[in-house]
Amino acid sequence: MNSRIMKSVLLGVCSFCLIPSALGTSLNITGRVQSEYNVVSIQGLSSQSSIGDPSYYSSWGFRVSENLGNGFKAIGMIDWGFNTGNGGFFGAREQYAAIFKDSIGTLKIGRTHSPFADFAGGWTIDPFVYTALQANGSGGTMIASSNGLGSGTYAAVNSVVRFDSINFRGFTFAALLMPGDSKRTEANLGGVLGETFVNNGNTGGSNGEWDFQAAAKYDLAYHEHKFNVFGGYSRDNVSSRQKEVYPYYLKTEEVGRGGGSWSFKDFRLQGQFEYISNALGAATCSDAGALGGIGDLPRQCNSAINAGGNGTTWFTSGQYKWKSTTFIVQGGMTNAFSTSLFGSRKAESFTVGAFHDLSKRTSLFGGYQHVHVEDKNTLDRDLNGAIGRDRSTWTAGLRHNF
Repeated sequence: MNSRIMKSVLLGVCSFCLIPSALGTSLNITGRVQSEYNVVSIQGLSSQSSIGDPSYYSSWGFRVSENLGNGFKAIGMIDWGFNTGNGGFFGAREQYAAIFKDSIGTLKIGRTHSPFADFAGGWTIDPFVYTALQANGSGGTMIASSNGLGSGTYAAVNSVVRFDSINFRGFTFAALLMPGDSKRTEANLGGVLGETFVNNGNTGGSNGEWDFQAAAKYDLAYHEHKFNVFGGYSRDNVSSRQKEVYPYYLKTEEVGRGGGSWSFKDFRLQGQFEYISNALGAATCSDAGALGGIGDLPRQCNSAINAGGNGTTWFTSGQYKWKSTTFIVQGGMTNAFSTSLFGSRKAESFTVGAFHDLSKRTSLFGGYQHVHVEDKNTLDRDLNGAIGRDRSTWTAGLRHNF
């Protein structure tokens, strides 16, 4: 019975995709599959290796749109992630309803990625995003919030309204608002809050404050040169549950970001700088920026800002494309200022690797990343495991988009 029902559902979906004009609606099946072999070697601990998709690049979903006339279009998106290594089903990514106006932009309502992830910097300037070498992973040179307000790969923000403008003479902007009483994923905070607070809690305080994020960018082309400059601000209000545990220690997190890129023919340079105040989730050891489960050692983790503390991160990348192969060199630094619980810490990362396109949809990739942690202290190593130790990551993989 279940087999017959599933076949009927798939047949109906395929039939709908083949005759969009009859219903006045367009439906596309989207998806991508990736598997990689990676090894994470952490100083003083045994190495960890796996085959699969620990960053959850793999996903499948549906995108529907309808032309409403007068420049308006209705859009819907449903996306689900999974791990090819163990058959694990990660769950929802973006799932939203939206309205588009060709002279204004797009308004999304539901669960979406954040502007810091897919609009201004973040994934847009990290060629290794969604691999074991991503800048918000072991390198930790980008914020990688588990609740989506940072640039964690599979993270998305629940219960939000997001607006993306069209291009106005090179300028575009995006903004996201999230109600203060809406449940969302809490960050791990590097273990400070313990298991009780992982994936629980709600944002904002008793006054119903809103989390929000806003960013803008400017694009300019001059002959064969292309320039991009961007900046943004993120605010993650401390939740009522966090206040109960640390009423004087944890405060509202604020992040300021700025950066840009320059490309000429087959060359590309890019980078960004971020200042973090009162780190909650965006720059602590979040699930979205790590390989391995919480408590697993060795575990690839952010070279993170101390929970409740201030700090800076910067990232830079250079690329050169030769025929079907793109060679990549990138690196950066995280500078975590000391707090009453944790000492100061600096971490420098260096990554080298390449992507080779077998076709427009299929590519091979591989590379190596090393993270050197300065100011190692006993408390970091004992409480946070991988955060206060040097580590190296190797990976080789294959991805296909459909």
